[in-house]
Amino acid sequence: MNCSFAHERGSKTRKLAAAGLLAAAAILLSGVHFPLGPTKCFPFQHAINVLAGAILGPWWASGAAFATSLVRNMTGMGTLFAFPGSIPGALLAGFAYRIFRRPWAGLAEPVGTGFIGAPVSAWILGPAMGTAPGLAALQAGFLLSSIPGALIGIAVLHFLKKSLLHTILSEMK
Repeated sequence: MNCSFAHERGSKTRKLAAAGLLAAAAILLSGVHFPLGPTKCFPFQHAINVLAGAILGPWWASGAAFATSLVRNMTGMGTLFAFPGSIPGALLAGFAYRIFRRPWAGLAEPVGTGFIGAPVSAWILGPAMGTAPGLAALQAGFLLSSIPGALIGIAVLHFLKKSLLHTILSEMK
């Protein structure tokens, strides 16, 4: 076995463990939510999306968001709107952080949630579920959830960048 393969495998294992921990944190913080029509909005999901996007990258962040949505749905804590309401935000936050390498890149999370996730929810998922939530209502709710959540995530990233944890987290990349 060559060393680069072993290092790459260890890196994937670390990322998988970190994604699992971030998904678990999002699930544990699920008590803080507010209902909006057929959806439930979880601000801390968006904070976790920003952290996962910065720490793990877009694909792992999307995987953590998917896992969180799946567990929430399986346990009755969430709705099917959790999938389009979290995955696009995690993906965009990860790509933005990859490009800009600054905590404020987390502001891409509400863009993904509000301008990709809300239309998918309103135009595809809602009718498929037999509900007809309006785009404006979903967009408002998703943005009311994702903007404060993203700001919390950005604040945590600022703290991590100034702490020793930043050194540890940067080794995971």
